[in-house]
Amino acid sequence: MTRKLITGNAAAAWGARLSSAEYIPAFPITPQTEIIETLSGWIDNGEFDSKMTIFESEHSMVTAAGSAATAGVRVFTATSSQGLMYAMEMLFTTAGWRSPFVLVNVSRGLSSPITLECDHNDVLAARDSGFIQIHCSTCQEVLDSVIMGYRISESNEIRLPVIINLDGFYLSFTREPVEIPDYKSVEQYLGKYNRSYDCYSATSPQARGVIVLGGSQYSYFRYQTHLACLKALDVYETASNEFNSLSGRSYSAVEQYMMDDAEYCFIMIGSFSTKGKDAVNRLRESGMKIGLLRPRLIRPFPAELLRAALKGIKAAAVIDQNISFGKGGILYTEVSSVLYGISSSPPILVSYIGGLGGRDITFNEFAAVADELKESVQTGKVPEPRLLFNHTELEQVKAMQKIAGTNIEKEPKNG
Repeated sequence: MTRKLITGNAAAAWGARLSSAEYIPAFPITPQTEIIETLSGWIDNGEFDSKMTIFESEHSMVTAAGSAATAGVRVFTATSSQGLMYAMEMLFTTAGWRSPFVLVNVSRGLSSPITLECDHNDVLAARDSGFIQIHCSTCQEVLDSVIMGYRISESNEIRLPVIINLDGFYLSFTREPVEIPDYKSVEQYLGKYNRSYDCYSATSPQARGVIVLGGSQYSYFRYQTHLACLKALDVYETASNEFNSLSGRSYSAVEQYMMDDAEYCFIMIGSFSTKGKDAVNRLRESGMKIGLLRPRLIRPFPAELLRAALKGIKAAAVIDQNISFGKGGILYTEVSSVLYGISSSPPILVSYIGGLGGRDITFNEFAAVADELKESVQTGKVPEPRLLFNHTELEQVKAMQKIAGTNIEKEPKNG
């Protein structure tokens, strides 16, 4: 095992290299391009025995990934933002094929207006596609999750593609110390790729994607995909435990930070959860018993683990780095669904939206959210969902609204 200072993109590339990905269909898009540039350099230099093909679009790229995986090849690919949207049709198709491969998505806000920095609307738009989703908060976690992704995807009980998500710029181009496992350990962990499992071959032709007349057979296949995705909760736990034995690093489906005696908590995903942890540390110093929950799995959704972690919590703030227009935060809606299983005194759940397009979330804003959680417990009133802005930004938004001929009826939360 070696230790290097590398970016999140390089960590993703190392995950593919250590996993001995044999085929890499690719198409460049910011901020993902460094991944395929790194892999291409290794291939050209003879350091990595793999085949890379550059396609004309992400739609073709994912089509090729799914086709190669069903032909018995270990496949890696990567995209970002609008690229994931362009490939959306084939996400549903390749998951329906039960094609086991790993796709890294480097999250970036969607147009319009255009931005190069991150939020999670791109990856969360794919949550119903049949892909398993693992969300990372550090460069080390990116590398490890790619390796674990193959273990989960290629399990005979699953056979579904996996998205590994990392935040653009905040992780993709940030250098962190990363421990890189040796090839033999990874090979032992993953095992040989099972090329005989229901694969296409010239000697045994078969058809997929056939038209099904009448809903019963279609329903059967879709339900089987659903059951396989649910089974991934158990497979993930086994894969995580065995990876811990390999590396000494453990990745629960729901990370709990300072939750043992917590009365309040933040719930977040992605790299901004590290900002949340810093806020928890500082709020703890002021005497507030607060923690943080970070779901690593979004699909399948770890409802039971979240339900158990939220027992005894008075109030929780879900801070979404996304927005579902006309509804609010996507993660908030997902977490809300688990509260019905808490038999007594479920926590007050409050929705906040911040970090859209990579905008920072400051400690003052975390502190304001924490104060509002305490106030909600004291008054019994649940604040309405709101955006996190500071005063300067709010004035800018009001000016733009005035130019557009509209007004902000409900002011976002000021930090």
